[in-house]
Amino acid sequence: MTAPRPVDPRPVDPRPVGPAVPLAPEPGEAVARAMAGLDGLADRPPAEHVEAFERVHAALTDALAAGAA
Repeated sequence: MTAPRPVDPRPVDPRPVGPAVPLAPEPGEAVARAMAGLDGLADRPPAEHVEAFERVHAALTDALAAGAA
């Protein structure tokens, strides 16, 4: 007579292994896209510079935060 095999009490997870959301772009790509916001800035009126710098700063902050995660 054979002894019964013990049953594993943990259920099998049917979800695939790996991230559930797409991976973020490489930090270098995000930085390059952010810096592209400064392209042509010299040709624009100085009154538009502050807004452009603020957008680039926000994008760089996001890229830095994503890289630290």
